Amino acid sequence: MRVHLGGLAGAAALTGALSFVLLAAAIGTDFWYIIDTERLERSGPGAQDLLGSTNRSQPEPLSSHSGLWRTCRVQSPCTPLMNPFRLENVTVSESSRQLLTMHGTFVILLPLSLILMVFGGMTGFLSFLLRAYLLLLLTGTLFLFGAMVTLAGISVYIAYSAAAFREALCLLEEKALLDQVDIRFGWSLALGWISFIAELLTGAAFLAAARELRLRRRQDQAI
Repeated sequence: MRVHLGGLAGAAALTGALSFVLLAAAIGTDFWYIIDTERLERSGPGAQDLLGSTNRSQPEPLSSHSGLWRTCRVQSPCTPLMNPFRLENVTVSESSRQLLTMHGTFVILLPLSLILMVFGGMTGFLSFLLRAYLLLLLTGTLFLFGAMVTLAGISVYIAYSAAAFREALCLLEEKALLDQVDIRFGWSLALGWISFIAELLTGAAFLAAARELRLRRRQDQAI
């Protein structure tokens, strides 16, 4: 079954644009990690005092959601996370230093994937315009490499979240309270996963276009 270059170009443009928009939205939003303490707050003020709530008359909700750059609570302004690129000026434990290193890793990898997609979009437009086999091949490889960068960034974030949870668990004396706290990944992370899949499909579309163009040229030479 032959595939038209025009169809491959349209598919690559659609999935490439979708991947870029979704990853940009994921990076810019603050719902990667969600902590919901609604059940804990309904259980009584004593549990809230153990978690640090000081206003007994009107305790502040403890639920929060975090992104790559900051964490937000319901009735408080969002606060930026510690800058992971200033480790030499901060005295922290070894475990905290490891967390900061992981944080610095994924905040580099995910924007880097966006940059790769921008370059891939430019080379992809030229490759279809000029019908250049090598440029199509390069663009497909670039998008596949960008997808691997996205996957690495998401994987490091998941590992970072797990390590941060273990660190908090060690510091929290009342570990039984965590049974009443709902901790989950949010829709920002889901956008990142969808972007990764769309990026893979974009790379595959460019590689398929390169193969189709090479087959056509071989047929023309045979004739």
